[in-house]
Amino acid sequence: MSPSPISPRVLKGAIVGVDPLNPLASIVVFQYNPDTMTRRLEPRAVSGEGDRGEAFRLTGPPKETITLGIEIDAADQLEQANPLATTMGIYPTLAALEMLLYPKSATVIANAVLSLIGTIEVIPVEAPMTLFVWGPQRVLPVRLTSLSITEEAHDPLLNPIRAKVDLSLAVLSYYDLPVTSPGEALFLVHHIAKEIMAATNFFTNVQNIATGLKL
Repeated sequence: MSPSPISPRVLKGAIVGVDPLNPLASIVVFQYNPDTMTRRLEPRAVSGEGDRGEAFRLTGPPKETITLGIEIDAADQLEQANPLATTMGIYPTLAALEMLLYPKSATVIANAVLSLIGTIEVIPVEAPMTLFVWGPQRVLPVRLTSLSITEEAHDPLLNPIRAKVDLSLAVLSYYDLPVTSPGEALFLVHHIAKEIMAATNFFTNVQNIATGLKL
C-alpha cells in the first residue's frame, strides 16, 4: 500500500552486503519498516565466578543479537505493471537476502578445480561484510544467523508476490573483527555514539531534577 502523501517521510531500514567485486548484489531496502525490533545484549564478563575482585570486569563489548520481521509485497508494483514484478514477483528481493548466506559460485568452482589438481588446503569461502542499517545512528556490521521466509502468495508462474521474512542478526564488534576491517571502525563509531547518547540522557535527567526542585 502506498503511503499517504501527508505522512512524514520515514527513513528506510536496510540490509547491505558489501562486496567490492559485486557491489550491487545484496542491497535490500525494507519496503516497510518493521513495527518492532528485539535486541538482546549479553555481557562479556571475566569468567572467574566467586572472585570478588573480578565481578565488574568486562572482556569486551556485549554480545548483541537483533531479531526483526519484515514484509515484502509486490502489490503496488503489480498495480503499476512493473515489468520486474510481473515476471518475477519479489523473488529478486528474496534472492538478494539469501545470497548473504551463499558463497559466490565462482569461488566454489575455483575451489573445486583446486581440489581436483591436488591442492592440499582450500581456504573456506568468506561471505561479504553485511551491514544492518537502521537510521544514521546505527550502521552495524552483522552476521546473518537465521533467515526464515514465509511465502504467502504467488503469481500464476508460482513466483512469490508476498512474503514475511524473519531475520536474526549477530552484531559483530571490534572484539570479533580484525583491526584492519572497515566493520571494526564502524562498530567503534557506534560505540562512541552510544556513549554520547548516554551522556545526553544524564544531562537531561539532571535538568529534569532541577526543574522539579524549583516547582
